[in-house]
Amino acid sequence: MDTAEEGRIYKCLFTGSVSSLLTLPLDMLSTENLLADCLQGCFVVTCTLCAFISLVWLREQIVHGGAPIWLEHAAPPFNAAGHHQNEAPAGGNGAENVAADQPANPPAENAVVGENPDAQDDQAEEEEEDNEEEDDAGVEDVADANNGAQDDMNWNALEWDRAAEELTWERMLGLDGSLVFLEHVFWVVSLNTLFILVFAFCPYHIGHFSLVGLGFEEHVQASHFEGLITTIVGYILLAITLIICHGLATLVKFHRSRRLLGVCYIVVKVSLLVVVEIGVFPLICGWWLDICSLEMFDATLKDRELSFQSAPGTTMFLHWLVGMVYVFYFASFILLLREVLRPGVLWFLRNLNDPDFNPVQEMIHLPIYRHLRRFILSVIVFGSIVLLMLWLPIRIIKSVLPHFLPYNVMLYSDAPVSELSLELLLLQVVLPALLEQGHTRQWLKGLVRAWTVTAGYLLDLHSYLLGDQEENENSANQQVNNNQHARNNNAIPVVGEGLHAAHQAILQQGGPVGFQPYRRPLNFPLRIFLLIVFMCITLLIASLICLTLPVFAGRWLMSFWTGTAKIHELYTAACGLYVCWLTIRAVTVMVAWMPQGRRVIFQKVKEWSLMIMKTLIVAVLLAGVVPLLLGLLFELVIVAPLRVPLDQTPLFYPWQDWALGVLHAKIIAAITLMGPQWWLKTVIEQVYANGIRNIDLHYIVRRLAAPVISVLLLSLCVPYVIASGVVPLLGVTAEMQNLVHRRIYPFLLMVVVLMAILSFQVRQFKRLYEHIKNDKYLVGQRLVNYERKSGKQGSSPAPPQSSQE
Repeated sequence: MDTAEEGRIYKCLFTGSVSSLLTLPLDMLSTENLLADCLQGCFVVTCTLCAFISLVWLREQIVHGGAPIWLEHAAPPFNAAGHHQNEAPAGGNGAENVAADQPANPPAENAVVGENPDAQDDQAEEEEEDNEEEDDAGVEDVADANNGAQDDMNWNALEWDRAAEELTWERMLGLDGSLVFLEHVFWVVSLNTLFILVFAFCPYHIGHFSLVGLGFEEHVQASHFEGLITTIVGYILLAITLIICHGLATLVKFHRSRRLLGVCYIVVKVSLLVVVEIGVFPLICGWWLDICSLEMFDATLKDRELSFQSAPGTTMFLHWLVGMVYVFYFASFILLLREVLRPGVLWFLRNLNDPDFNPVQEMIHLPIYRHLRRFILSVIVFGSIVLLMLWLPIRIIKSVLPHFLPYNVMLYSDAPVSELSLELLLLQVVLPALLEQGHTRQWLKGLVRAWTVTAGYLLDLHSYLLGDQEENENSANQQVNNNQHARNNNAIPVVGEGLHAAHQAILQQGGPVGFQPYRRPLNFPLRIFLLIVFMCITLLIASLICLTLPVFAGRWLMSFWTGTAKIHELYTAACGLYVCWLTIRAVTVMVAWMPQGRRVIFQKVKEWSLMIMKTLIVAVLLAGVVPLLLGLLFELVIVAPLRVPLDQTPLFYPWQDWALGVLHAKIIAAITLMGPQWWLKTVIEQVYANGIRNIDLHYIVRRLAAPVISVLLLSLCVPYVIASGVVPLLGVTAEMQNLVHRRIYPFLLMVVVLMAILSFQVRQFKRLYEHIKNDKYLVGQRLVNYERKSGKQGSSPAPPQSSQE
């Protein structure tokens, strides 16, 4: 009921009519649309809880990581040495600004071009002048800053622990006989309502009134996301208002109000930046990928507009998902490049493995124009890569192979197999087997290394790209000396100076992390330009191969099975990719075996043949029989009673039942591995631990396949024997026999579920009974020794005693 009330309060606030406010008490007691209101209320409460946790976490980031300089310019002077260090124009301040000015990417590893050092120096000088102007107001704000810091640390842990001990599940649910839970419900509803009013209602109506005043209401309504866009506009206007009020409070010396407004602005700023980085940027990438690949699917922008008009939410979510996948794999490739290239080559890209990388701290400290510039550069880089690796190869393929494109991506198939079955087979069997192999990443890393070595020797950039071993050893010793010298020159502040100052001092020492020197050849800018051109040509050729070779191989192989029928290109591409992977794997294995001699090769072939035979037997049992029986049981228990009337005969398709069974088997295995410890989980973990190389056929058949197949066969056969053999002997009518035959499977499932629920509830009530009895009557417990001899019962100490009234 609490969630239903939250959903109805949310509807009332955003309806915008007086009648909804007047009828709110009656609406909260109504039983109409109870399930829908409960679901909406659950969503609202979840969003509220997540937002509250995010606010608390952001506050901790501000407290422990340090607030921006413009917010903490009123902090007290540290000490004499620290004050002189802040006043030195060529000392710590310039280095601090340069360290803070190093390019750093958002969490999605966005590519950002390095900044100009001259611009960094200019900005350092500007910030230094601002800091000198702000030093005059620092002394006046000493008391306010000390009070704020003391308020942050003024909390008693014992009081929180005592409150947590008093707040139990019995008291929250009212099982202890008190009515305290009604007070909890009231406070939860009140706080959620206040949270919705402050963080959703006010920004929405601020944005709504602004859009109406500017005349953009019709454009926003045409976007099908009026509420979201209006709320974001409201937050943007709220951020502008907060920063203006912060400036006014600074002018009139309202220090407490200035700090409060500044913290509120930081919260709104970080929230908007998170929305841009996680929501807007992947969405732009997804739409750009779709636009650049229209010719590959023989589609037009009109088709995309129609699909958006018919299902705007689904269309936007799919494009966002595609963009997130693109950004994720781009970031993964950058991490792989860092493992191959010399440290310092990718200086313009932020390293996600850097322990000092904290995107939230960057969102807090860096100004908005820096984030905006980084966002624009990231969009340009990501968009250019899409043009190079998708749009241009498609144009080349259409001109060279005019009949190869477009790809067949229709949602129907002329093949004799089911589309759903092929999709499940692809998602559950082919792609996991391909993606879970560690060899693919090693092959890609080897290709990158080979390309880097080739390009380095052709352009005389080997030292720049990979570095030299001797130079690495010399640079390691030199780096240690530099770090010691930096530690002597830049003393870390003491504890009283604050964590933010210590963090900045750590950033100042040692220079760039992981940088290695290199030999700079003649005409270095020209060689770098040729390297970029060579890289673009390589990416173009790789994209052409990936777009043509797997699909061509998959079409050729699938033609032996389906003939001339058109198959979804996702299946042909997956089939071709899998065959290419198997071919490359076989070639690499044979190349690795060749130097070992003929006898070793024959021995390896014998071992692998035996392992393949065992694997095939296990696959037939666990990937063939078990999914087939599981899918058939699911068809009889769930699908047939819901879809087929009693006067019709259900038809079963073994292929589809097996494909659904594969999905169900994977779900059951995942739930089993996440659940408590029992025999099935132990057996599955042991099978996973052994792997394919050490596969134990006897153990798998005896401990896993035989019990599971026996249970499934009993679940299928026992109801059928009862319905077809026992019920006719009772002399019932044909209609009753048909009813029993069609409904016995869901009936037995319901009985088993009810028995499991009753058993669980009985155990829970026993535990609750023991808990209440011990809380009320238990005096104490003591540890006694275990006596092996049963004859010394009289001399054995008594069990834990309890006193009863």
